[in-house]
Amino acid sequence: MLRGLRARLVVGFLVVAALSALTTALLTYQEARNAILQRSQDIAVNDLRAQVNSLAPELPVPPSQADLDSLRVQLERSGKSREWDISVHYSGARDGSAQDGDVRDSGDGGLRGDVVIPAGLKASVEKRHVPAFQRVDRSGEPWLLIGMPVRQSDGRASALTIYAQLPLSAEESNVEALVSAAQRGALPVLVLTVVLALLAARGVLRPVRGLRQAAGRIAEGKLDTRLEVKGADEIADLSRTFNDMAARLEESMAELRRLESNSRRFAADVSHELRTPLAAMTAVTDVLDEDADSLDPDTASAVRLISQETGKLARMVEDLMEVSRFDAGAAALHLDEVDVGETIRKTLQARAWQKRVTAELPADVRAGIDPRRLDVVVANLVGNALHHGGEPVRVRLHAPEPGTDRLLIEISDSGPGIDPEVLPHVFDRFYKADSARARSEGSGLGLAIALENVRLHGGSMRAANCPEGGAVFTVDLPLRHEEAGEPADVGSADPPDEARAAGEPGADDDRGGVRSAAKETHA
Repeated sequence: MLRGLRARLVVGFLVVAALSALTTALLTYQEARNAILQRSQDIAVNDLRAQVNSLAPELPVPPSQADLDSLRVQLERSGKSREWDISVHYSGARDGSAQDGDVRDSGDGGLRGDVVIPAGLKASVEKRHVPAFQRVDRSGEPWLLIGMPVRQSDGRASALTIYAQLPLSAEESNVEALVSAAQRGALPVLVLTVVLALLAARGVLRPVRGLRQAAGRIAEGKLDTRLEVKGADEIADLSRTFNDMAARLEESMAELRRLESNSRRFAADVSHELRTPLAAMTAVTDVLDEDADSLDPDTASAVRLISQETGKLARMVEDLMEVSRFDAGAAALHLDEVDVGETIRKTLQARAWQKRVTAELPADVRAGIDPRRLDVVVANLVGNALHHGGEPVRVRLHAPEPGTDRLLIEISDSGPGIDPEVLPHVFDRFYKADSARARSEGSGLGLAIALENVRLHGGSMRAANCPEGGAVFTVDLPLRHEEAGEPADVGSADPPDEARAAGEPGADDDRGGVRSAAKETHA
């Protein structure tokens, strides 16, 4: 198939040129052939009429066979340059000669010197007494047959009729020479057509190629790309439209970046400014919590509620500051060669989750990672499974397969799993599966922060439901950060066989997890 525009343009030019040349050649051949044959035919008829008018008056009436033969010989000699054969016919010849002379009624065949006249031509000449001629093909060669009735001096029809036949091979050779010349001229025409097609294609494709390159630069983020506009044709109009589009896109992107920067700066500034008063409030609520038992029940309940909400607000502020660092590209990795299983075990011990979580952590699985960020990832996923899934919760570390450079960490629970409609959004910030329940124990940023920490390592994270029930979150990390490739897509459900291979059911956000509609889905 012709997929390139250049190839299609060249082929289109060639087809048009070939069809035009072929049509012109056919018409030219037909008209030239008819003109050449008609001219030869007219000359032959006029020459024969002139010779008959010159010699026939001297013929005795009625003529003998010898007179007819003499007339035939004289006519043949007079037309020697035309190589015609003559047959003289007289309806009442003397000396018992044949009435038809040398004429034979036939539709085909015949040798030189033996004039063969078709019956239709003979009937037309002798009955209507008018000159007639006919072109016939004999053994692949064209011949001209002429029938010429001789009239008396007073204009009446006589009994004498002259028939002639002459070959048209010379004329046919001229026609064939004309065709050969046309064929020889077709090749230069096709070559010229290809050259013109390439030039035309170049003129069309050059701006199209420039447009494609400019669109590629726009896609790479070089929004200041512009096309040079030449001429006033459709390509020039397209270039102007592209430049206008690029200018508007650049303006829109600049405005979006400004708004995004202001939004990040606002969130970071607000979070930073809230840290100091929140620290003071947390200290006060801690003191009030200690004395809550000595207060009356209503006051104690209010104090505990304030303490709880203050703690949630403090955690949200910390999460917002962490997210703002990711958005600003200010989050940095502090890599260290660690035992991954031991790091995960310390995370569970620090939060007193040993009895609530089953851990399968093989020893001596070492990787270059940031221990603090791995602690955040595991803590968020395990806390999410405990709060929104169902116990038992399992943490499984898969040692890298031989020849591979990646390790897998799976956190699964025994809860109801994740609603399929919610599954694509589990890593969205502040996403609530149940919008009617706006309050939860977390900030709704736990899974998003865990995902950003995994991506920072060059890894990926995905969520899925297991056929046995529950959900599983799989963290895929490279053993060495510098060897990490592009992170894979996240937030999509694994195929059933992958989910089954994960073993245990699923997990969720410890500070705002996503769960089935029957559970609290956001914090």
